[in-house]
Amino acid sequence: MENALVIPVYDTIVIPNATLYFNADYYKQMTGKDPIIGDNVIFIVQKEDTPYDELTNDAFEPVGVSGSVSEVNLNGYIAIKTTDRANIKDISITNNEISISYTDRPDVEDLTANEEKSTLEETKTALLGALKYMSMGNMYRTWVVRLRSLEEVIATGASWMTITPEDKYSFIATDSKKERLELYKKVIMENIEIYRVTSEAETAQEEDNQKAYREQALKKQIEFLQKELDAMHPENVSEIRKFEIKINKASMNEEAEKEARKTLNRMKQEGENSPEYGQLYNYLDFMTQVPWKKSRFKKIDLNKAQEILDEDHYGLAKVKERILQQIAVMNLNKKQSGSILLFVGAPGTGKTSIGQSIARALGRKYERVALGGSKDEADIRGHRRTYIGAMPGRIMDAIAKAGTSNPVMVLDEVDKLGVSYNGDPASALLEVLDPEQNSTFTDHYMNVSYDLSDVFFICTANSTDTIPAPLLNRMEVIQFNGYSPLEKQQIAKRHLLPKAMKTMGIKPEELELDDDVLATIVNDYTLEAGVRGLKKRMDAICRKAAVELVKGEEKITVTKDMLRKYLDMHPITHEHVTEMKQPGVVTGLAWTQVGGEILFIETMQTKGSGKLILTGQLEDVMKESAEIALTLVKHYFPEKADFFENNDIHIHVPEGAIKKDGPSAGITFTTALASLVTGKPVSSQYAMTGEVSLRGNVMPIGGLPEKLMAADRAGVKTVFIPKENVDDLEDVAKEVKEHLEIIPVHHIEEVLKTVGILKGSVPK
Repeated sequence: MENALVIPVYDTIVIPNATLYFNADYYKQMTGKDPIIGDNVIFIVQKEDTPYDELTNDAFEPVGVSGSVSEVNLNGYIAIKTTDRANIKDISITNNEISISYTDRPDVEDLTANEEKSTLEETKTALLGALKYMSMGNMYRTWVVRLRSLEEVIATGASWMTITPEDKYSFIATDSKKERLELYKKVIMENIEIYRVTSEAETAQEEDNQKAYREQALKKQIEFLQKELDAMHPENVSEIRKFEIKINKASMNEEAEKEARKTLNRMKQEGENSPEYGQLYNYLDFMTQVPWKKSRFKKIDLNKAQEILDEDHYGLAKVKERILQQIAVMNLNKKQSGSILLFVGAPGTGKTSIGQSIARALGRKYERVALGGSKDEADIRGHRRTYIGAMPGRIMDAIAKAGTSNPVMVLDEVDKLGVSYNGDPASALLEVLDPEQNSTFTDHYMNVSYDLSDVFFICTANSTDTIPAPLLNRMEVIQFNGYSPLEKQQIAKRHLLPKAMKTMGIKPEELELDDDVLATIVNDYTLEAGVRGLKKRMDAICRKAAVELVKGEEKITVTKDMLRKYLDMHPITHEHVTEMKQPGVVTGLAWTQVGGEILFIETMQTKGSGKLILTGQLEDVMKESAEIALTLVKHYFPEKADFFENNDIHIHVPEGAIKKDGPSAGITFTTALASLVTGKPVSSQYAMTGEVSLRGNVMPIGGLPEKLMAADRAGVKTVFIPKENVDDLEDVAKEVKEHLEIIPVHHIEEVLKTVGILKGSVPK
């Protein structure tokens, strides 16, 4: 057959013996003319969803459906009454127009009227049952009752049914009427079931939502009522409720809050009689004490900070300058930044106390963690909660005690950390003191990360020798040199004496010590680089004065003559230079843990076979220095070969009970041996320090400020130092440099010529 208008369709219901509705504009687009009642049409089914202008001859299925236009102008829609199925033949596409030839495709008549009626009634019953799941089900009830065939159900219900393109085509490709009817029934029943399940799921979801809304409302009401009850009877609030309130107010991070609520739920389940209740209680108690809210950065007044540092500590100019630099950097960045500071110096030099001053200058809380002797990693990281008696680490414990996330924390005595089978606490400190890592520090007890990046960490040590290199690398070392006698005198006058008087209850007008007395106490009754011993002397004087005041004295003026009685001790004997000159004896300078000291290098020859005898508990490095000195002297005085061959040389460093080591006595050994060999004495007004090489070069040494203080205290007038140590003179007290003539030397010959052992002028 021909002369029918061709309408290609895809994924559209086109079945025989049904009324189908189409958009009039689509009809016109496909056929090229307006719809007219009676127009014959033929629907051909596309195999794929291909655009109209890309269709080809083989793009269509072999079976289509014929029909004619039965109604027009239905609000922009037309009705097409389909009749028979058709075999599509001879498809041709020219200028986007499709022409075909087709023949009717007969059905296989294997369906009885009773079977068709029975299937229709069964389907209508199922549809009526499904209407109860629809919000507008009553409106469709009449439509269902009036249905006369399953084709009508398929045609009109296609909009709400889920049917695949393959199933839609199978409706017209199936020749057997009975099989086609079963296909209709199967698709309808499947969609009814889908709709029923979906409706039940939506209803269940809605019920769940309503239940959740109701539960939420009830919880809020209960919470409100509980708050009212708690306000009326705070003594009756349960521990569980207290923790709930604390967790809500703690501003924990997501990880910490999750862990806290998990522990709280477990605490509820366990009950107060559970053996684990106490452990859970302690954990939540600590977690809610830890300050989780980050403190806002406050701008720091640099001038005020300097005033506080100067007020609390006398001297320490370089240390204060470095601290002010750190504060300035923090001001610019508006956050904690800069290096971790490591204060290194002798005991009593103010390393720990200056941490308190920094906290006061910054307006922050101060916490001190004493790490001396710690051998357990758990001291830093805490114990895991699986252990009985588990506790948080010292770091997090200090944070909790401070009550703020940005305290000034002094880690005291980091050079005295130990190592045991329980781990290495120094290694655990690597994370704490690394600004790149400590923002996610995890204490084993807490088992959640905590941000330590706002903490101002300060470490203290007496020496860097025992600090592991990786830990030392994370810190900036700031040396605390010993105080000069004048600085100690001012510290005693401004800080130690007033504090001791206040502690003992003595009024300012009741006790008087003038500057000469204080200077005597500093020089004759203390032997240290710091002022800890000086503080004890001030305390001792105030205690003695307190006794006198209680007995009736109105005012006590302490004089030098009274010091031995008041301090109940003999003056400390310091080495002092004498006017007596003796060949082979030269004054040297040494550094000790309690400051600088002078020492006399004594040499003597005895008949023998040229042996070198060393006494005075000299360690290996110092012995090597003596051997180098002997070789140099033999080199400078070859004419004395018989002297060295026929005599033994004995070198002694007094105070033999004390071990001594280091290379800085090299030029002193050389000068003493040269004096012995030549018989020319060296004035005791000369003192010297410096390592000497086999070529005679004088190399740099350490501890120069303390050594020069010792020389000044001992009455030395001239000191030889290595030329490479000239820059270190900046760290030497001004009054010390004023009292001494300091001569930098590059070669041992300069020393020997200056003291008159070698002839010739000293090069300038």
